[in-house]
Amino acid sequence: MERVSVIKCDSYKGVEEKVVSAVKLLGGIEKFVKPGQKVLLKVNLLMGKPPDKAITTHPRVVKAVGELVKQAGGQVIIGDSPGGPFTKNALRKIYRVTGMEEVAEELGAELNYDVEQEKVEYRSGIITKSFIVGKYITGADVIINIPKLKTHGMTMYTGAVKNLYGAIPGLLKADYHLRMPELSHFSQMLIDLAFCVKPALNIMDGIIGMEGDGPSGGTPRKFGYILASASPLGLDVAALFLMGVRPLNKVPLIKAARERGEVADITDINLVGDKLYPLDDVEIPQGDRVSNLLDKRLPGPLANILGYLLRPRPVFDHGRCTGCQVCFKHCPAKTIEMVAGKPEVNLNNCIRCFCCQELCPYNAVDIKRPLLGRLIF
Repeated sequence: MERVSVIKCDSYKGVEEKVVSAVKLLGGIEKFVKPGQKVLLKVNLLMGKPPDKAITTHPRVVKAVGELVKQAGGQVIIGDSPGGPFTKNALRKIYRVTGMEEVAEELGAELNYDVEQEKVEYRSGIITKSFIVGKYITGADVIINIPKLKTHGMTMYTGAVKNLYGAIPGLLKADYHLRMPELSHFSQMLIDLAFCVKPALNIMDGIIGMEGDGPSGGTPRKFGYILASASPLGLDVAALFLMGVRPLNKVPLIKAARERGEVADITDINLVGDKLYPLDDVEIPQGDRVSNLLDKRLPGPLANILGYLLRPRPVFDHGRCTGCQVCFKHCPAKTIEMVAGKPEVNLNNCIRCFCCQELCPYNAVDIKRPLLGRLIF
Protein backbone atom coordinates (compact mmCIF):
# COMPACT_ATOMS: atom_id res chain seq x y z
CA MET A 1 0.00 0.00 0.00
CA GLU A 2 1.42 3.36 -1.06
CA ARG A 3 2.10 5.86 1.71
CA VAL A 4 1.01 9.48 1.31
CA SER A 5 2.00 12.07 3.89
CA VAL A 6 -0.52 14.78 4.71
CA ILE A 7 0.56 18.05 6.31
CA LYS A 8 -1.84 20.92 6.98
CA CYS A 9 -0.41 24.16 5.63
CA ASP A 10 -2.54 27.28 5.41
CA SER A 11 0.00 29.67 3.88
CA TYR A 12 3.39 29.80 2.19
CA LYS A 13 4.84 31.49 5.23
CA GLY A 14 6.60 28.76 7.18
CA VAL A 15 6.16 26.19 4.41
CA GLU A 16 9.76 25.02 4.89
CA GLU A 17 9.02 23.15 8.12
CA LYS A 18 5.85 21.68 6.58
CA VAL A 19 7.81 20.22 3.68
CA VAL A 20 10.37 18.80 6.10
CA SER A 21 7.56 17.14 8.07
CA ALA A 22 5.97 15.69 4.94
CA VAL A 23 9.23 14.13 3.75
CA LYS A 24 10.17 12.89 7.22
CA LEU A 25 6.96 10.85 7.33
CA LEU A 26 8.18 9.05 4.20
CA GLY A 27 11.56 8.18 5.70
CA GLY A 28 13.45 11.46 5.34
CA ILE A 29 15.19 13.05 2.38
CA GLU A 30 18.19 10.73 2.77
CA LYS A 31 15.97 7.88 1.62
CA PHE A 32 15.63 9.56 -1.77
CA VAL A 33 18.81 11.61 -2.29
CA LYS A 34 22.46 10.59 -1.84
CA PRO A 35 25.47 12.93 -1.66
CA GLY A 36 26.71 14.12 -5.04
CA GLN A 37 23.59 13.18 -7.00
CA LYS A 38 22.11 15.55 -9.57
CA VAL A 39 18.56 16.16 -8.41
CA LEU A 40 16.02 17.66 -10.79
CA LEU A 41 13.18 19.55 -9.16
CA LYS A 42 10.52 19.01 -11.83
CA VAL A 43 8.21 21.93 -11.21
CA ASN A 44 5.05 23.05 -13.00
CA LEU A 45 5.89 26.06 -15.17
CA LEU A 46 2.98 25.97 -17.58
CA MET A 47 3.48 29.60 -18.57
CA GLY A 48 5.18 32.80 -17.47
CA LYS A 49 2.75 34.01 -14.82
CA PRO A 50 3.50 35.26 -11.28
CA PRO A 51 3.02 32.86 -8.35
CA ASP A 52 -0.16 34.52 -7.05
CA LYS A 53 -2.04 33.37 -10.16
CA ALA A 54 -1.76 29.76 -8.87
CA ILE A 55 -0.81 28.48 -12.33
CA THR A 56 2.72 27.37 -11.45
CA THR A 57 4.42 25.71 -8.50
CA HIS A 58 4.99 28.32 -5.80
CA PRO A 59 8.68 29.29 -5.44
CA ARG A 60 8.54 28.99 -1.63
CA VAL A 61 7.71 25.30 -1.96
CA VAL A 62 10.48 24.81 -4.52
CA LYS A 63 12.97 26.52 -2.24
CA ALA A 64 11.91 24.35 0.69
CA VAL A 65 12.47 21.17 -1.32
CA GLY A 66 15.77 22.51 -2.65
CA GLU A 67 17.02 23.17 0.88
CA LEU A 68 16.28 19.57 1.81
CA VAL A 69 18.16 18.27 -1.22
CA LYS A 70 21.18 20.42 -0.35
CA GLN A 71 21.15 19.11 3.21
CA ALA A 72 21.37 15.59 1.79
CA GLY A 73 24.36 16.60 -0.35
CA GLY A 74 22.52 16.72 -3.66
CA GLN A 75 23.06 19.15 -6.53
CA VAL A 76 19.84 21.06 -7.22
CA ILE A 77 18.57 21.64 -10.77
CA ILE A 78 15.23 23.35 -11.38
CA GLY A 79 13.44 22.69 -14.64
CA ASP A 80 10.34 22.07 -16.73
CA SER A 81 9.27 22.14 -20.35
CA PRO A 82 6.44 24.69 -20.57
CA GLY A 83 3.52 24.40 -22.95
CA GLY A 84 5.01 26.64 -25.65
CA PRO A 85 8.38 26.62 -27.43
CA PHE A 86 11.15 24.86 -25.51
CA THR A 87 13.91 27.41 -26.09
CA LYS A 88 16.47 29.10 -23.88
CA ASN A 89 14.86 32.50 -24.36
CA ALA A 90 11.41 31.17 -23.47
CA LEU A 91 12.79 29.45 -20.38
CA ARG A 92 14.67 32.56 -19.28
CA LYS A 93 11.48 34.62 -19.26
CA ILE A 94 9.42 31.97 -17.50
CA TYR A 95 12.05 31.40 -14.80
CA ARG A 96 12.12 35.12 -14.09
CA VAL A 97 8.35 35.70 -13.95
CA THR A 98 7.51 32.59 -11.93
CA GLY A 99 10.10 33.31 -9.25
CA MET A 100 12.37 30.38 -10.12
CA GLU A 101 15.29 32.64 -11.03
CA GLU A 102 15.25 34.19 -7.56
CA VAL A 103 14.92 30.79 -5.88
CA ALA A 104 17.86 29.41 -7.84
CA GLU A 105 20.01 32.35 -6.74
CA GLU A 106 19.03 31.86 -3.10
CA LEU A 107 19.75 28.13 -3.24
CA GLY A 108 22.85 28.35 -5.38
CA ALA A 109 20.99 25.99 -7.70
CA GLU A 110 21.10 25.52 -11.45
CA LEU A 111 18.27 26.44 -13.79
CA ASN A 112 17.95 24.05 -16.70
CA TYR A 113 18.68 25.53 -20.12
CA ASP A 114 19.38 22.24 -21.90
CA VAL A 115 16.73 22.10 -24.62
CA GLU A 116 18.04 18.98 -26.33
CA GLN A 117 15.91 15.85 -26.50
CA GLU A 118 16.34 12.12 -26.84
CA LYS A 119 14.32 8.96 -27.30
CA VAL A 120 13.88 6.64 -24.33
CA GLU A 121 12.46 3.14 -24.50
CA TYR A 122 9.72 1.92 -22.18
CA ARG A 123 8.85 -1.56 -23.37
CA SER A 124 6.51 -2.15 -20.41
CA GLY A 125 4.19 0.59 -21.62
CA ILE A 126 0.54 -0.29 -22.10
CA ILE A 127 -0.02 2.15 -24.95
CA THR A 128 3.36 3.86 -25.51
CA LYS A 129 6.61 1.90 -25.79
CA SER A 130 8.94 4.88 -26.19
CA PHE A 131 8.98 8.62 -25.56
CA ILE A 132 10.86 11.67 -26.77
CA VAL A 133 11.89 13.50 -23.60
CA GLY A 134 14.12 16.41 -22.72
CA LYS A 135 17.72 15.56 -21.86
CA TYR A 136 17.25 17.49 -18.64
CA ILE A 137 15.10 14.50 -17.58
CA THR A 138 17.52 11.74 -18.55
CA GLY A 139 20.51 13.70 -17.25
CA ALA A 140 19.26 13.73 -13.66
CA ASP A 141 20.22 11.07 -11.14
CA VAL A 142 17.06 11.73 -9.12
CA ILE A 143 13.80 13.43 -10.05
CA ILE A 144 11.63 15.11 -7.43
CA ASN A 145 8.26 15.95 -8.92
CA ILE A 146 6.69 19.15 -7.47
CA PRO A 147 3.24 19.57 -9.04
CA LYS A 148 0.58 22.19 -8.39
CA LEU A 149 -2.91 21.06 -7.37
CA LYS A 150 -5.24 22.25 -10.14
CA THR A 151 -8.31 21.42 -12.15
CA HIS A 152 -8.01 20.80 -15.88
CA GLY A 153 -10.51 21.44 -18.68
CA MET A 154 -9.64 18.25 -20.56
CA THR A 155 -8.60 15.77 -17.87
CA MET A 156 -10.65 17.27 -14.99
CA TYR A 157 -7.56 17.33 -12.75
CA THR A 158 -3.83 17.85 -13.05
CA GLY A 159 -1.36 16.82 -10.39
CA ALA A 160 1.61 14.52 -9.97
CA VAL A 161 1.15 12.26 -13.00
CA LYS A 162 0.08 15.02 -15.39
CA ASN A 163 2.98 17.25 -14.28
CA LEU A 164 5.37 14.68 -15.73
CA TYR A 165 3.96 15.46 -19.18
CA GLY A 166 6.48 18.30 -18.96
CA ALA A 167 9.16 15.68 -19.62
CA ILE A 168 8.10 15.91 -23.27
CA PRO A 169 9.73 18.94 -24.91
CA GLY A 170 7.62 21.95 -25.83
CA LEU A 171 5.67 21.60 -29.03
CA LEU A 172 6.09 17.81 -29.17
CA LYS A 173 3.29 17.64 -26.60
CA ALA A 174 0.89 18.57 -29.39
CA ASP A 175 1.91 15.44 -31.29
CA TYR A 176 0.89 13.21 -28.39
CA HIS A 177 -2.48 14.97 -28.15
CA LEU A 178 -3.04 14.41 -31.86
CA ARG A 179 -2.02 10.75 -31.74
CA MET A 180 -4.23 10.06 -28.72
CA PRO A 181 -7.34 12.26 -28.97
CA GLU A 182 -9.40 9.84 -26.85
CA LEU A 183 -9.08 10.58 -23.14
CA SER A 184 -8.76 6.90 -22.27
CA HIS A 185 -5.70 6.49 -24.49
CA PHE A 186 -4.21 9.81 -23.43
CA SER A 187 -4.59 8.88 -19.75
CA GLN A 188 -2.91 5.51 -20.28
CA MET A 189 -0.07 7.31 -22.04
CA LEU A 190 0.34 9.65 -19.05
CA ILE A 191 0.68 6.68 -16.71
CA ASP A 192 3.19 5.02 -19.04
CA LEU A 193 5.19 8.25 -19.05
CA ALA A 194 5.10 8.56 -15.26
CA PHE A 195 6.40 5.01 -14.88
CA CYS A 196 9.06 5.69 -17.51
CA VAL A 197 10.30 8.90 -15.87
CA LYS A 198 10.20 7.32 -12.38
CA PRO A 199 10.26 10.28 -9.99
CA ALA A 200 11.77 9.20 -6.69
CA LEU A 201 9.58 11.57 -4.71
CA ASN A 202 6.48 13.66 -5.38
CA ILE A 203 5.68 16.73 -3.27
CA MET A 204 2.50 18.62 -4.11
CA ASP A 205 1.94 22.33 -3.67
CA GLY A 206 -1.63 22.01 -2.43
CA ILE A 207 -1.67 25.18 -0.37
CA ILE A 208 -3.24 27.48 -2.95
CA GLY A 209 -4.36 25.57 -6.02
CA MET A 210 -6.83 26.23 -8.80
CA GLU A 211 -10.49 25.39 -9.39
CA GLY A 212 -12.76 26.02 -12.36
CA ASP A 213 -11.30 26.23 -15.84
CA GLY A 214 -7.77 25.14 -14.98
CA PRO A 215 -4.95 24.64 -15.57
CA SER A 216 -4.49 28.34 -16.40
CA GLY A 217 -7.88 30.03 -16.70
CA GLY A 218 -9.42 29.03 -13.39
CA THR A 219 -9.60 30.70 -9.99
CA PRO A 220 -7.03 30.39 -7.19
CA ARG A 221 -8.46 28.25 -4.40
CA LYS A 222 -7.12 27.54 -0.93
CA PHE A 223 -6.77 23.81 -0.27
CA GLY A 224 -4.35 24.14 2.64
CA TYR A 225 -2.14 21.06 2.38
CA ILE A 226 1.29 19.79 1.46
CA LEU A 227 1.02 16.22 0.18
CA ALA A 228 3.94 13.91 -0.53
CA SER A 229 4.48 10.34 -1.72
CA ALA A 230 6.89 8.12 -3.59
CA SER A 231 3.92 7.23 -5.80
CA PRO A 232 2.58 9.87 -8.22
CA LEU A 233 -0.67 7.94 -8.57
CA GLY A 234 -1.02 7.62 -4.81
CA LEU A 235 -0.50 11.34 -4.44
CA ASP A 236 -3.14 12.06 -7.08
CA VAL A 237 -5.66 9.81 -5.35
CA ALA A 238 -5.14 11.74 -2.10
CA ALA A 239 -5.45 15.09 -3.88
CA LEU A 240 -8.68 14.08 -5.60
CA PHE A 241 -10.07 12.88 -2.27
CA LEU A 242 -9.23 16.31 -0.84
CA MET A 243 -11.04 17.97 -3.75
CA GLY A 244 -14.17 15.98 -2.97
CA VAL A 245 -14.28 14.04 -6.24
CA ARG A 246 -16.67 11.08 -5.98
CA PRO A 247 -16.34 8.50 -7.37
CA LEU A 248 -12.65 8.84 -8.10
CA ASN A 249 -12.81 6.75 -11.25
CA LYS A 250 -14.86 9.38 -13.07
CA VAL A 251 -11.49 11.11 -13.49
CA PRO A 252 -9.99 9.63 -16.70
CA LEU A 253 -6.54 9.17 -15.13
CA ILE A 254 -7.90 7.19 -12.20
CA LYS A 255 -10.13 5.11 -14.45
CA ALA A 256 -7.07 4.24 -16.53
CA ALA A 257 -5.10 3.37 -13.39
CA ARG A 258 -7.86 1.06 -12.19
CA GLU A 259 -8.00 -0.71 -15.56
CA ARG A 260 -4.33 -1.63 -15.25
CA GLY A 261 -4.53 -2.63 -11.57
CA GLU A 262 -2.68 0.37 -10.18
CA VAL A 263 -3.47 2.67 -7.24
CA ALA A 264 -6.94 4.02 -7.95
CA ASP A 265 -8.84 4.53 -4.70
CA ILE A 266 -8.41 6.03 -1.25
CA THR A 267 -8.41 2.47 0.14
CA ASP A 268 -5.27 1.76 -1.90
CA ILE A 269 -3.16 4.29 0.01
CA ASN A 270 -1.99 4.78 3.58
CA LEU A 271 -2.49 8.37 4.71
CA VAL A 272 -0.05 9.45 7.43
CA GLY A 273 0.30 12.75 9.26
CA ASP A 274 -2.57 15.18 9.58
CA LYS A 275 -6.22 14.42 8.92
CA LEU A 276 -7.21 14.97 5.29
CA TYR A 277 -10.59 16.69 5.20
CA PRO A 278 -12.35 16.49 1.81
CA LEU A 279 -14.01 19.61 0.49
CA ASP A 280 -17.50 19.62 -0.99
CA ASP A 281 -17.62 22.83 -2.99
CA VAL A 282 -14.65 22.69 -5.36
CA GLU A 283 -15.57 23.74 -8.90
CA ILE A 284 -14.31 20.88 -11.06
CA PRO A 285 -14.71 20.85 -14.86
CA GLN A 286 -16.28 17.69 -16.23
CA GLY A 287 -13.85 17.41 -19.13
CA ASP A 288 -14.96 15.75 -22.35
CA ARG A 289 -16.68 12.78 -20.73
CA VAL A 290 -19.02 12.20 -23.67
CA SER A 291 -16.34 11.64 -26.33
CA ASN A 292 -15.82 7.91 -25.93
CA LEU A 293 -19.54 7.31 -25.52
CA LEU A 294 -20.30 9.00 -28.82
CA ASP A 295 -17.37 7.55 -30.72
CA LYS A 296 -17.87 3.94 -29.65
CA ARG A 297 -21.59 3.41 -29.18
CA LEU A 298 -23.41 5.49 -31.75
CA PRO A 299 -23.43 5.66 -35.57
CA GLY A 300 -21.51 8.56 -37.10
CA PRO A 301 -24.35 10.94 -38.11
CA LEU A 302 -26.15 10.58 -34.78
CA ALA A 303 -22.86 10.95 -32.89
CA ASN A 304 -22.18 14.20 -34.73
CA ILE A 305 -25.57 15.65 -33.84
CA LEU A 306 -25.39 14.62 -30.19
CA GLY A 307 -21.77 15.71 -30.05
CA TYR A 308 -22.80 19.25 -30.92
CA LEU A 309 -25.46 19.16 -28.19
CA LEU A 310 -23.32 17.50 -25.50
CA ARG A 311 -19.60 18.06 -25.95
CA PRO A 312 -17.70 20.95 -24.39
CA ARG A 313 -16.07 23.34 -26.83
CA PRO A 314 -13.55 26.18 -26.76
CA VAL A 315 -15.07 29.64 -27.10
CA PHE A 316 -12.86 32.65 -27.85
CA ASP A 317 -13.48 35.95 -26.08
CA HIS A 318 -12.44 38.41 -28.78
CA GLY A 319 -12.61 41.25 -26.27
CA ARG A 320 -9.78 39.81 -24.21
CA CYS A 321 -7.98 38.26 -27.19
CA THR A 322 -4.97 40.23 -28.44
CA GLY A 323 -4.44 38.17 -31.58
CA CYS A 324 -1.13 36.81 -30.27
CA GLN A 325 -1.69 33.53 -32.21
CA VAL A 326 -0.51 31.25 -29.39
CA CYS A 327 -3.64 29.10 -29.81
CA PHE A 328 -3.27 29.08 -33.60
CA LYS A 329 0.38 28.03 -33.50
CA HIS A 330 -0.01 25.33 -30.84
CA CYS A 331 -3.28 23.66 -31.86
CA PRO A 332 -2.38 19.94 -32.30
CA ALA A 333 -5.19 19.31 -34.80
CA LYS A 334 -4.51 22.55 -36.74
CA THR A 335 -8.20 23.35 -36.49
CA ILE A 336 -7.85 27.02 -35.52
CA GLU A 337 -7.66 29.76 -38.15
CA MET A 338 -6.98 33.46 -37.75
CA VAL A 339 -9.85 35.48 -39.23
CA ALA A 340 -9.44 39.26 -39.24
CA GLY A 341 -6.73 38.87 -36.62
CA LYS A 342 -8.82 36.75 -34.26
CA PRO A 343 -8.98 32.95 -33.80
CA GLU A 344 -11.87 30.83 -35.05
CA VAL A 345 -12.13 27.07 -34.44
CA ASN A 346 -13.54 24.39 -36.73
CA LEU A 347 -15.44 22.27 -34.20
CA ASN A 348 -15.82 19.38 -36.64
CA ASN A 349 -12.07 18.75 -36.44
CA CYS A 350 -11.49 19.88 -32.84
CA ILE A 351 -10.15 17.01 -30.68
CA ARG A 352 -11.09 18.76 -27.40
CA CYS A 353 -7.57 18.76 -25.99
CA PHE A 354 -8.18 22.39 -24.93
CA CYS A 355 -4.53 23.32 -25.46
CA CYS A 356 -5.86 26.68 -26.68
CA GLN A 357 -7.43 27.36 -23.28
CA GLU A 358 -4.47 25.94 -21.37
CA LEU A 359 -1.85 28.04 -23.16
CA CYS A 360 -3.70 31.33 -23.70
CA PRO A 361 -1.67 34.01 -21.87
CA TYR A 362 -4.65 36.39 -21.75
CA ASN A 363 -7.30 34.03 -20.40
CA ALA A 364 -9.32 34.64 -23.56
CA VAL A 365 -10.50 31.06 -24.13
CA ASP A 366 -13.42 29.64 -22.19
CA ILE A 367 -14.71 26.07 -22.21
CA LYS A 368 -18.43 26.17 -22.93
CA ARG A 369 -20.49 23.21 -21.81
CA PRO A 370 -23.86 23.00 -23.57
CA LEU A 371 -26.92 22.91 -21.32
CA LEU A 372 -27.88 19.36 -22.31
CA GLY A 373 -24.36 18.16 -21.57
CA ARG A 374 -24.42 19.81 -18.15
CA LEU A 375 -27.77 18.20 -17.33
CA ILE A 376 -26.68 14.69 -18.34
CA PHE A 377 -23.09 14.72 -17.17
